[in-house]
Amino acid sequence: MPPRDRLWRRGCGFAFGLLLWLGVAHAAGMPLNGAWGEASPGDTPQSVLEAYRAGHLKSFDPSMLQQFPRNKLGSWVVLAAQPPWDNEERVLTVYPPPMGAISVIDGGQADMLAVDDFSAPVHGHGRLAWRIPSTQPASAPILLRLEPTETISAPLRFRILPWNEYLQQDAQWLVFASASFAVMLAMVLMALFFSLVLRDVTYAWYAGYIVCYALIQSIQTGFVFHPLEWQWLAGHIWLAGSVAVALSVAFASLFMMRFCDLQQHAPLLRVPIMALAVGMIQLVLMRCSGIPLLIEVAQALLNPLLMIGAMLLLVAAIGAAARGSRQAWFFLAGWTPLLLLTASTSAQVNGALPRLDWLNDASLAGGAFEALVLSLGLADRALRLRQDRDVVQVLADHDSLTHTLNRRAWNERASAMLASSPARPIAVLFFDLDHFKLLNDRHGHNSGDRALVAVAATLSAELRPRDLFARYGGEEFVAMLDGIDAAEATQVATRLCRRVHRLEIPVRNEQQLLSISIGVAMHQHGDALEALVERADQAMYRAKLDGRNRVCLDEVAATPPRTVAGTHLHAVEKRRDDA
Repeated sequence: MPPRDRLWRRGCGFAFGLLLWLGVAHAAGMPLNGAWGEASPGDTPQSVLEAYRAGHLKSFDPSMLQQFPRNKLGSWVVLAAQPPWDNEERVLTVYPPPMGAISVIDGGQADMLAVDDFSAPVHGHGRLAWRIPSTQPASAPILLRLEPTETISAPLRFRILPWNEYLQQDAQWLVFASASFAVMLAMVLMALFFSLVLRDVTYAWYAGYIVCYALIQSIQTGFVFHPLEWQWLAGHIWLAGSVAVALSVAFASLFMMRFCDLQQHAPLLRVPIMALAVGMIQLVLMRCSGIPLLIEVAQALLNPLLMIGAMLLLVAAIGAAARGSRQAWFFLAGWTPLLLLTASTSAQVNGALPRLDWLNDASLAGGAFEALVLSLGLADRALRLRQDRDVVQVLADHDSLTHTLNRRAWNERASAMLASSPARPIAVLFFDLDHFKLLNDRHGHNSGDRALVAVAATLSAELRPRDLFARYGGEEFVAMLDGIDAAEATQVATRLCRRVHRLEIPVRNEQQLLSISIGVAMHQHGDALEALVERADQAMYRAKLDGRNRVCLDEVAATPPRTVAGTHLHAVEKRRDDA
């Protein structure tokens, strides 16, 4: 199956799993009636319940998201199950888990529920949970007090579930959330690895952005407390959340500038986005300063800058995509759904969309989706950069006219071949076109260029793929042949001479055709590349002096074997006499 089809099927599977989770985990529990009222000085549980029975509290539907004022003294909430009543073991759940505390009034006692409470006997994952005592009748109303908090009060939804159903939904949410965070963590680790290997800070900015977003979601869902049990973060939720939000925008801005290449595709928007990143970092410093005035200013500026920054990044990405940035489309594909989810959850704080209680979990899945899409964009960017680098490397290593290796690239690869093949015979052939200057003078430089291209193509076709062939300069070419002796190298060179002459390229007239002279040198132990090429060059000049269109072997390789053998025998006898 093609990789694109596999990716499509995995994406569809993830989306189907998310829809299944949203449909199962948010199924309705027992039917409830609800009423609420703002807390007043002197309120007691008995007086609140009496006001509820008298109809003095405001009614609401607990199965839908409801906004409650939680400043000053907080609010009272009364929940009453509707018949038919079932007295089996039950659990009250509050979703999403609020940042403030909720007191459950049970008789004369108050059980405190909080997302960072580690002493509770039942820990809800992604929500608050209170196990209803078996002694409490199902028809008895449940009284809650929403304690005051300085944080923004998110809308809440209440349900009463049978114990077994609660455990099933709790396990499903744990699997869903763990998978989403695991995807984000895997993408972060991959980005950090490539940032170190490729030395590209773009991957580091991406990793910082995903880490901050995962931290935001883990705080909002309570995942950092249950099941991660990060007790050291208890009491610092608001500070950690604010810092994570500001840093996420800063990292997203820095990442987006490099990822979408705003310098080229949207230069006018580069400065305001950089200013946004710097401003968010300053807000973090102000929020962590411990100075009350700076903290208040930072808190007042955070949400407006967050909204302005989100729209600015969206506009910049659209502009870069319209101007030809391929990576901007990846950014839009991952950023836009998350931006819509964030806008929708913000609207819920103001009382809109009360039935869409799954948006918080969808934001968690949206983070995993965005991490995958942006990782694909980074992979695409890396491949394109590598392709561009390969193209540049090819242009740097090859002659622009003949498309053969140039002198520098040939020297590098020839030196590597000599180092890797010390025991095998290696031959160097040095070529020079005969009467090439005369061809240029009579027929023009364009004809000379065409002749060079034809000769280079002919020589390349005749040589083996593993042989190194290059244009050495002007009308000179050079080749290194691995694994052939002097006799075989001479035969190859002779064949190349005949092949070039058969091209029938006229030099002066139809009777004088372009030919080539070749010098052959064999690698000797201890030879440097420069010395080997110089011997082949000298052999080529002897071929020209001998009449051109011929092959000449260098003097060292042409030494008769018997002379070498005689010298070797004399050396052996001398060592015997010395012994």
